[in-house]
Amino acid sequence: MDLRTLGNSGTIVSAFALGTMTFGAEADEPTSHAILDRYVEAGGTLIDTADVYSAGTSESIIGRWLSRKHGARDRLVIATKARFPMGEGSNDLGLSRTHLRRALDDSLRRLDVDHIDLYQMHAWDHLTPLEETLRFLDDAVTAGKIGYYGFSNYLGWQLTKAVAVADAYGFVAPVTLQPQYSLLVRGIEHEIVPAALDCGIGLLPWSPLAGGWLSGKYRRDQAPTGATRLGENPKRGMEAFDARNADPHTWEVIDAVQAVAEETGASMSQVALAWLVDRPAVSSVILGARTIEQLDDNLAAADLELDDDHLYRLDDASAPRTEVYPYGPQAVAQRHRKREGGR
Repeated sequence: MDLRTLGNSGTIVSAFALGTMTFGAEADEPTSHAILDRYVEAGGTLIDTADVYSAGTSESIIGRWLSRKHGARDRLVIATKARFPMGEGSNDLGLSRTHLRRALDDSLRRLDVDHIDLYQMHAWDHLTPLEETLRFLDDAVTAGKIGYYGFSNYLGWQLTKAVAVADAYGFVAPVTLQPQYSLLVRGIEHEIVPAALDCGIGLLPWSPLAGGWLSGKYRRDQAPTGATRLGENPKRGMEAFDARNADPHTWEVIDAVQAVAEETGASMSQVALAWLVDRPAVSSVILGARTIEQLDDNLAAADLELDDDHLYRLDDASAPRTEVYPYGPQAVAQRHRKREGGR
């Protein structure tokens, strides 16, 4: 598996990270431990979780696995997040010093580690002053409780503001941003990707298969059935399914992915992941799996190299919408430059 730097830091991570939102929910502890074993055997080094995943259970499952694997902690980069409610109290959520102090200590305890390599703010907090959050993170780095920090689900202006405030106060700078990003969700290319490139921030895309759509598991105008998240629990997100199913753009992208998969002999999931892992600013793509079979299929994307024609066809079919000013003219101009071989 290829290795990259974690954003603008000197820490090295694998090009594919292991997301663990399924741990304790769709994957029981033995299955979760087997997934961790397989991921590490394949050369993976970055494990991503969050305190809110199964109300702390995901972190605890990882902690028990680490305690059984002698030396594994030193070979791995452990990332977790905080922001969302972990209790009923008024300070059991958010990015205040009060909440983050407790949240960080609780994550350290559940993971059974003395420090967290990458501590991520799970979403923007409109209530807490940004300076308060960044000062806490700077203090946590100084105290040795975290190695680096980053963000998740931030807008472009929020990212650049955080970088500017950290610089103005002399705080340690953030290194990563974790956004939703895939062939079906490319809107971040309008503002967030350019902001990340400008700030030297590494991207850790989540939902790279767009909730399974890019794996080919869904069919046009057919309700999900069988061993899929929506098939097993139709109430989970049928409104979102119906909206995406009704959008012609969805099927244009899926058709392009399927065509490239047939030409390369790869799975659709592998094609979608191989396209994403080499996008500008991407440090590591987060794989989410609830079975060993899903993980094995996804990890095989590390060996797939798409040629220029395949990349162009995928880019063209999935190009982000250009109707909204001022992004439309800029996006059209950029596509013309790519077609002509320019930057």
